Amino acid sequence: MALAVAPALQRCKWFFLMPGTRTTCAHLGDYAALRAQAALHDLAGRDGAALAFAQDDRSRHVVDDCLASTTTLWLPVYGLAAAVLAALGAWSVGRGDARRASAGEV
Repeated sequence: MALAVAPALQRCKWFFLMPGTRTTCAHLGDYAALRAQAALHDLAGRDGAALAFAQDDRSRHVVDDCLASTTTLWLPVYGLAAAVLAALGAWSVGRGDARRASAGEV
């Protein structure tokens, strides 16, 4: 279940409980864009569109990697929460069945 909700962990602010992670990842993306510009400084004068594409591409990859690594670190916590919820649900259903069975026997 935790693996199924992993994409939502990365996209939903209310579901992604690590405050500051989105900002930090965005700053890393900005830094990666600046590094791409520095690495491709010759393109700046000749082909601005190619430079903008390279900056955007590099920034997006760095932000995605940052969010993915943070989600991976916290995935066991979400997995444990999913297991606890499933266990509580099973316990609740079992208690209801036991209550109905005992009420029918009396």
